[in-house]
Amino acid sequence: MKSWPEALRDGVATGAVASVLSTVVLALRGRRESGSTYAPTNAISHWLWGERAAHQNRPSARYTLPGYLIHHASSMLWATLYEKWFGRLARRAPPAQVLGAAAAVSALACFVDYQLTPQRLHPGFERRLSGPSLWLVYGAFGLGLALPHLLRGRR
Repeated sequence: MKSWPEALRDGVATGAVASVLSTVVLALRGRRESGSTYAPTNAISHWLWGERAAHQNRPSARYTLPGYLIHHASSMLWATLYEKWFGRLARRAPPAQVLGAAAAVSALACFVDYQLTPQRLHPGFERRLSGPSLWLVYGAFGLGLALPHLLRGRR
């Protein structure tokens, strides 16, 4: 198991990949389902601005920026846990194990997001996306956790 400083250091890079990849899926699914690439990310800022954030379709410093920053910070948290729990294993494991570990952490993140946190602290993008799209978002997040290890293993 990695030390916390190692996990935090590696979690920064892994979290960035997971954040960007899941945000791309948020944008693509948002455009398809609500007509706005920004709506799901804006909805995340409901932590700060309440229900009004869930109805914002345009990019803005008020909704989009904090929405993305909250999403990115959450991605860093989960990536650090992934690196702590599975980082050493992922260095030498076959791709299926790396993907399985990443899927487990992504599933745990989803469970925590929707079952253990109060409604006020849910991600918010569920207000703008369908259930199948949420699966895609969390799937992309899991792939983002695994991708740095999968690419490193090919070098």
